[in-house]
Amino acid sequence: MFDRARDKAEDLLESTGDRSKDLIGVGIGLPGPVERSAGRPVRLPTLPGWDGFDVAGYVSRAFPVPVLVDNDINLMALGEQRTFWPDTKNLLFIRVASGVGMGIISSGALQRGADGSAGDLGHVAVGRGSDMLCDCGNYGCLEALAGAPAVARSLTGSAEADVANLIVLGQRGDVRASTALRQAGRDIGSVLAGCVNMLNPSVVVVSGPIVEAGDSVLAGIREVVYKRSLPLATARLTIAKSQAMHDVGVIGAASMVAEHVLSPLAIENMLAAARLDDGAPVAVSA
Repeated sequence: MFDRARDKAEDLLESTGDRSKDLIGVGIGLPGPVERSAGRPVRLPTLPGWDGFDVAGYVSRAFPVPVLVDNDINLMALGEQRTFWPDTKNLLFIRVASGVGMGIISSGALQRGADGSAGDLGHVAVGRGSDMLCDCGNYGCLEALAGAPAVARSLTGSAEADVANLIVLGQRGDVRASTALRQAGRDIGSVLAGCVNMLNPSVVVVSGPIVEAGDSVLAGIREVVYKRSLPLATARLTIAKSQAMHDVGVIGAASMVAEHVLSPLAIENMLAAARLDDGAPVAVSA
């Protein structure tokens, strides 16, 4: 997997010219918790066997630049906020795909939690799903009710999940599809309302395959969040669809790298290295 990504990156760099001058860093998003300081995934449910793999170290062998690794939803949140909501310091980014995840930006900074698992909405229990078994082994998880495959299965009544067909039906205004999508939005909203009360964001951005199926999911989310959250928490709250959609993670990874490379500490270290090359005295900082 990483070899294919590396080869593609090398091809892109070769097409731009001198790769040594073009590349300042590499940003990577992984679908699960990440030990960011070490650049290692932690118990990725979607990538069994990759737990603890030194992603940053492996990639840096091919690209001798800073390699930064984070959860993919965090990068999407960062990309959306930096690009489309730059004046918004408190933003929640929700992605509804096979699972349901959330990126949290509070006071202008990403909040990752103690072990990188902050924002895992998909495994919060929803009351009406007490008999729905989730892949994690628990019953009633939001993912088992409102994840894109779960919504598609509820529409067909079979074990197969045709998400692409669900999107087409939703875009056409099919009544059954719209009803299923609206209910998925209500389920997401029932969990999100608590997050709005606790974190008091000014913007909630929603992304993912079933959001592309029309406005039914967004309508269901708004219906419950505005009903269940405190009036003060929703007085100036905006709930909107992602404006970047498919490219938002790439934008976030680029933003993460740029902010790292241009940070005061990174610039100090770069200047210190330049002075060392010139033979000048260098002040060492921690």
